[in-house]
Amino acid sequence: MKKIIALMMALLMVVGVLAACGNSNASKASDKEKATEAAVATADNAATADSADAVDDLAKVKKNGFLLVGITDFEPMDYQDKDGLWIGFDADMAAKFAESLGVGVEYVEIDWDNKILELNGGTIDCVWNGMTLTDEVTSAMSCSEPYCNNAQVVVVNKDVADKYQKAEDCKELNFAVESGSAGQAQAEANGFKFTEVKDQATALMEVASGTCDAAIIDSLMAAAMVGEGTGYAQLTYTAALNSEEYGVGFRKGSNLTEKLNEFFAAAKADGTMQQIAETYKVQAALIK
Repeated sequence: MKKIIALMMALLMVVGVLAACGNSNASKASDKEKATEAAVATADNAATADSADAVDDLAKVKKNGFLLVGITDFEPMDYQDKDGLWIGFDADMAAKFAESLGVGVEYVEIDWDNKILELNGGTIDCVWNGMTLTDEVTSAMSCSEPYCNNAQVVVVNKDVADKYQKAEDCKELNFAVESGSAGQAQAEANGFKFTEVKDQATALMEVASGTCDAAIIDSLMAAAMVGEGTGYAQLTYTAALNSEEYGVGFRKGSNLTEKLNEFFAAAKADGTMQQIAETYKVQAALIK
């Protein structure tokens, strides 16, 4: 649109100059050349302005030598092992993507509610943390193709689970939700009472301690962190409140988005994505 407007203005300049120069052939030729030069210059400026909308994050990342990945503590996508190293399906995929770019990876633990500010401020290069592709996210970021299916589910103590199998059964509960998350959005949509906490891991702690009656978290996290054989054996998940998809977010106009989509396609084709998904038991959620 900027280019079209600029060219129209330039053509109007040409018409104006020619109309004012009807007495001299020499003057006509001279003014016509000037008008043409002005039109070209204006169009070039418009093209420069449009190209400024593109963000060369690839060059930035390669210059820095690492990819800054915004995450939260979210098993099985991003979490720390016993040595304090970040692992998980998303963490491992991010490391492989960085490797494909010829750089290292650094994980930056962020306040999820501030993810867009962190991204636009340059504190991180991408948000890669089981991020639901909501309207807010897709309007504020340049997002990858979706790679995993997910849902927001209700987590409660096992001994009361039979009472809370559907969303309408849960109106009396006080929920813990991650601030700015898809879980909070579902609490608001269903008219639930809720308390905002730092992350989904904290939401589970609130239920386990009895501070809150229930939590709303991602189904992938619930499958990995609650129930028999987990650290929250006394908890279980019941009602699924929605269905959604995960994607990775970059700055608007970032050329890393296309690079990641190419990497995803290659990782699916050569089995890398499937192998990493099986490591963290999320293979059933992969979008084929």
